[in-house]
Amino acid sequence: MAFYELIYIVRPDVSTQQVDALTEKYSTMITENGGKVKSVEQWGLRTLAYKIRKHRKGYYTMLCVEMNGETVNQLEHSMKLSDDVIRFMTVKVDELDEGPSIMMRKRKEDYADSSNA
Repeated sequence: MAFYELIYIVRPDVSTQQVDALTEKYSTMITENGGKVKSVEQWGLRTLAYKIRKHRKGYYTMLCVEMNGETVNQLEHSMKLSDDVIRFMTVKVDELDEGPSIMMRKRKEDYADSSNA
């Protein structure tokens, strides 16, 4: 099995409970097919760089997983059919980082810098 980082964006008009339900659905799909979810990061509601399907914002979620290629195909097919997911990207990586992702580290550094000022 290989390591993947899966990032997907959900429409801004859905509730956070629905975003959590989608994350649970995809995590269950991974584990049922023999994969493992190493970490889940909710990046929250963020402004998009450009409009996607007439939306200017979206809920970002990142899953760090270990799974096979067949499971990747099933997940991507499920996301294509979902009306709530407006964009997704799956990247194969050599190894998964133990700590938080760059997106989460940057926020913590910004807060640390502002307290020293």
